[in-house]
Amino acid sequence: MLDSEKLNNMKIDFKVCTKVLAAIGDETRQLIIVGLIDAGCDGLRVGEITAQTHLSRPAVSHHLKILKEAGIVVIHKVATMNYYYLDPTSWVMNLKKLITNFEEMLVKQE
Repeated sequence: MLDSEKLNNMKIDFKVCTKVLAAIGDETRQLIIVGLIDAGCDGLRVGEITAQTHLSRPAVSHHLKILKEAGIVVIHKVATMNYYYLDPTSWVMNLKKLITNFEEMLVKQE
C-alpha cells in the first residue's frame, strides 16, 4: 500500500494542474501552443494564429482565453497590438512535479 501522505500530495498536485491539463487536452489548443513555441520570443498576434490554424478569430480568441486563464499564455501589448507568448514558468514545473511523483508512486508498486 502507498503512503497516504504521498497520495494526498498527488491529489494536491492534480488539483494544481487541473486547469492546465484541461487546457492542453484540446487538440486545437495544442496547435496554438505549438505555433507559439515556433514563434519563440516574438510571440504571435491573433491574426497570425488564425492564419496558422485556419480557425476564425473568435475561435482563436476563445482558445487563447482558456490558455491565459490556465497560466499557459501571457499577453504583451505594444500600442494597440497584443502579442501572445507561452509562459512556462509555473505550469511546466507543476506538470513536471505531478509526473515525477506519479512515476515514483508507480515504481514503488512494482
